[in-house]
Amino acid sequence: MKILLAFCFAALSFSAFAQTDTIAPAYKRFPFLPPLQLLLADSTKFTKDDLAKNKQTLIVLFSPECEHCQHEAEMLYAGREMLDKIQIVMITTYPIYRMKEFAENYGLNNMKNVVVTKDPHYLMIPFYDVRNFPFMAFYDKKGKLIGTFQGTATIEKILEKFKGK
Repeated sequence: MKILLAFCFAALSFSAFAQTDTIAPAYKRFPFLPPLQLLLADSTKFTKDDLAKNKQTLIVLFSPECEHCQHEAEMLYAGREMLDKIQIVMITTYPIYRMKEFAENYGLNNMKNVVVTKDPHYLMIPFYDVRNFPFMAFYDKKGKLIGTFQGTATIEKILEKFKGK
């Protein structure tokens, strides 16, 4: 019994000295559109300079295998007319052939305001400290971060984030 008590005391002592992570994620420290270095389906580069100027931007990190991401893609396509003034950049780390299949399966390649890309350097997931897919980052017309959201969001919730920005 004394050994068990000593072990519990030692474990609690070590946890008391454990450091907590106090550094904010990069997207909070730098609340502007990140310097994108992405690839399109034809393997050409897509950067921040390719974004339309003075237009609200929605960054969506996704996985083609994620059911929530698939559902989000269906909703984006269904609400395409309501979202046509927002540029949407969808980013995955999966191979380009999977990215293309996903865009074709959900009609994203037919939406003029949507670009589906690959993050070949795996920079976006740690930049945004992504814990769940889909992950969304909302930026105003000047490229300033409005907010983020993890998980499936309705079209109404997306539009509400951009309202008045």
